[in-house]
Amino acid sequence: MARVLLQYFRLFAINECILIYYLAGMMKWSFIILWLAAPGCQQPEKNQPSAVNEKIALMKTDQAFSEMSVAKGMKQAFIEYIDSNGVLLKPGHLPIVGANAIDFLIQQNDTGYTLNWQPQNAFVSQSADLGYTYGVFALQPTTIDTIIYGTYVSIWKKQGDGKWKFVLESGNEGIDSTDSEY
Repeated sequence: MARVLLQYFRLFAINECILIYYLAGMMKWSFIILWLAAPGCQQPEKNQPSAVNEKIALMKTDQAFSEMSVAKGMKQAFIEYIDSNGVLLKPGHLPIVGANAIDFLIQQNDTGYTLNWQPQNAFVSQSADLGYTYGVFALQPTTIDTIIYGTYVSIWKKQGDGKWKFVLESGNEGIDSTDSEY
C-alpha cells in the first residue's frame, strides 16, 4: 500500500510540475499580450483635445471668420484671423507671405463689396494642431445687383492660446449660382 501511495504522489508531483510549468508559460504570454495591448487602452489626457472636438471648433472658427467679414468688413476679418506667417494665394499675384500678406490686406479697400462664405467641411490632424476647411463663398458688390460665387480652402494652425488662425488661404471665382449650394 505504501508503494502505491508513493507512486501516486510521484505521479501527482510530476503532473503538478507540468501543470505549474504550463500555467507559468500561459502567464508569461498573457503578460506579454497585456503589455502590448495596454497602450491602446489608455484614456486620452484630460487636457488633450480630441480631433472631433477640434473639428467642431475649427468649423465654428471659420464661420465666425465669415460673420466678422460681413459685420466689420473683409479686411478687418482677414487681419484678425491670419497667422503672422500666413500665405495668401490670390489671382494675378505670386504667393503673398507673412508681413507682406498683412500689408496687402491693410491696403485693401473693402467698402465696395461684402464677402461671406459657408464652410462645408473641416479636417483636423490627429495632433489637433493643424487643419483645413473648404466651402463656397459669395462676393456681393454694393454697386451692382449680382453675386459672384466661388470656392475656397483655408489651412489653419492652432495658436499657443488655443485659437485657430489660417496659415494659407485661397479662393477661386467662377461657379454657377445654381451649383453653389450656398
